[in-house]
Amino acid sequence: MSINKVLIQNKIDIIERNLKFLIEYKDKNEKDFLNSYKDVQAVKYSLFEVIESCIDIASHIISAKGFERAETYAEMFEILDKNNILKSDLAKNLSNMARFRNVLVHGYSKIDDSKILVFVKKELFDVQKFVKIILELIELLHDSDSYRKYI
Repeated sequence: MSINKVLIQNKIDIIERNLKFLIEYKDKNEKDFLNSYKDVQAVKYSLFEVIESCIDIASHIISAKGFERAETYAEMFEILDKNNILKSDLAKNLSNMARFRNVLVHGYSKIDDSKILVFVKKELFDVQKFVKIILELIELLHDSDSYRKYI
């Protein structure tokens, strides 16, 4: 099975749309943020969409390339690391984001909303790096016969 570039681009579009929204909160005062239920909920949902789209991309690449099956969302990024798609530090950070997604979705524990804002201010760079790497991979697939093994 080959990598579906349209599927990946659609997921990247979701990521980029949400990153554009989330970046507006990077300079937001914590007190103002926490006092706005609407802002907190909007940021949580945008984070969910971003992380979910990263997971979907990772899952598709793993499946298309026949890499080992991941048992958890977090493990998907570790598999991409093992197969030289991601570097270890980025894979670890994205794995932590996948775990954070589970907390957002399933409410395993009460989320401290101030941590949501910290996440927006400090962790989105890893998502931007992930998107850049995936776009480079797609471009390499398109431009180079030396990467035929990925097609």
